[in-house]
Amino acid sequence: MRRRRMGALHVGEPRVSFQPQVSSKNCGGHGAVVEEIHGLIRVHKDGHVERLPAVPDVPCEWGSTAAGSGVIARDVAVDRATGVWARLYAPAAVSAGKVPVVVYFHGGGFCVGSAAWSCYHEFLAQLPLRAGCAVMSVDYRLAPEHRLPAAFDDGVAAVRWLRQQAGYSRNNSTSASDEVSWWRSRCRFDRVFLMGDSAGASIAFHVAARLGQGQLGALAPLSVKGAILIQPFFGGEARTASEKTTPQPPRSALSLATSDSYWRMALPAGGAGGRDHPWCNPLSRGAPRLEALALPPLLVCVAEADVLRDRNLELCRALRKGGKSVEQATYGGVGHAFQVLHNYHLSQPRTQEMLAHIRAFVSARSTS
Repeated sequence: MRRRRMGALHVGEPRVSFQPQVSSKNCGGHGAVVEEIHGLIRVHKDGHVERLPAVPDVPCEWGSTAAGSGVIARDVAVDRATGVWARLYAPAAVSAGKVPVVVYFHGGGFCVGSAAWSCYHEFLAQLPLRAGCAVMSVDYRLAPEHRLPAAFDDGVAAVRWLRQQAGYSRNNSTSASDEVSWWRSRCRFDRVFLMGDSAGASIAFHVAARLGQGQLGALAPLSVKGAILIQPFFGGEARTASEKTTPQPPRSALSLATSDSYWRMALPAGGAGGRDHPWCNPLSRGAPRLEALALPPLLVCVAEADVLRDRNLELCRALRKGGKSVEQATYGGVGHAFQVLHNYHLSQPRTQEMLAHIRAFVSARSTS
């Protein structure tokens, strides 16, 4: 299966910056660098893309999923035509019984990141035991090579694959004793939750909207019980107060300039609609009316020191006004992606709070 190799430099080291850069240097015959987020990605004039060492890829049996850890993880192909794959997690103990399923989409501004990144592996390896669930962490196609809606399409493809697995499980197919059977046997496919952080939360939102519009037809035997949006990455032409005034430390994962750079690389080429394109701003005039969307209950996790804070809070208010069920949790003293990058001194306790909120949401919605 396709893998994006990233090297072995940890995010947070002093030489890593997430600020956008533009260079006129001609590198390797690919022309000038026209878009750059230092330490993460460079895009050249001829379209060549370099993704730089930022976070190491790790194998599925690493750290919290090593032998005897209580959690099993395996990698599996989801769509060989597009190269989409997933890392599956589940409690090792069969005695735990069948548990709800979380379909997770990683962050990275739609342009960087991987289900194999060590920070995501360590965060998601906690969910089976701390939140009582199985996890399907989706590695989707990245922009600018694959601009939106490719990531949304891959999210729907992941749910389609999950529905196929649910069918095997329901039918007790003897031909289904394959590389995924260990995971299927631990899953409650009638209790599925879409989840992601940053750009991954945006994917979860748009996938939920597509499913509600019937893009996959009948989901049975799947049943989507909720969506968990962690610091969802949305934008807009009009700046919010937190985007204009929230100071960001040098190791911040997201500044306003970085956000703009990601959106330039991710949205359809040509710039029609700008940051008010419905894929970027679900509250814009051109976006579907929220009251018309069939969305599951939502948990929105907001970071107090995030430049996206006010945009996230505005989304919560708009969803409630549109008649949607929304729970909101705000985490003080931390910024964007604190739960995976641990770049704030309160990251660890706030991450434990978040895991407790996720567990409560999944538990409550699994019994409703």
